[in-house]
Amino acid sequence: MTRPSEITRERILKAAERLFAERGYEATSVRAIVGKARVNQAAINYHFAGKDGLYRDVLRAAFRALTEHQLAHAEEMKALSREQALVEFVRHQLQPLIGRDELSRHLRIFNWETVRPTAVFRKLLSEEAAPFMGVAVDLVHRFLPDADQRTLVVAAIWLIGQCNVFMRNREQLAEPPINLALDESAIEFIGKMISRWAIGGLGGTV
Repeated sequence: MTRPSEITRERILKAAERLFAERGYEATSVRAIVGKARVNQAAINYHFAGKDGLYRDVLRAAFRALTEHQLAHAEEMKALSREQALVEFVRHQLQPLIGRDELSRHLRIFNWETVRPTAVFRKLLSEEAAPFMGVAVDLVHRFLPDADQRTLVVAAIWLIGQCNVFMRNREQLAEPPINLALDESAIEFIGKMISRWAIGGLGGTV
């Protein structure tokens, strides 16, 4: 049975997620969160120790939602050829492009961080990004077995960036003058293009 305090905590998280996605961290007040969640400020202080703690938990949930598949299937990817593993990695990086509701809000929150980065986000990345970066580094290492660690890290960041440019600009890409239809077929097409270029750039066979 779910306890009332857990229900309250979840309601605060959902309300905060929506507001942070709409307005960003700075423009979202505790008063607005309290009003949307229908709780008092003491509940936020009790569950999250204030606005920063609440934002950290929202960011953590968003980051894990966007990377959980890659982490859960990291061992399975090792059993694939390096080319197929890269294709799968790229495809799952792009999947949130067609996500709705919660995934869409997650992307908007990270978009706010692109233009107005917060100390909370920087600290969270230092705590949460290592496992996901490890998957990406291991993947590019299969293409660059003799590369040093710095080269592998830069290559991994580059690979992730090829997907992120579509993620960050999703809404603009779907509108004029580009009018890029973002559906399953688009994910397949973009994924194949990125994968082909990445495999070529990393020295694999297309």
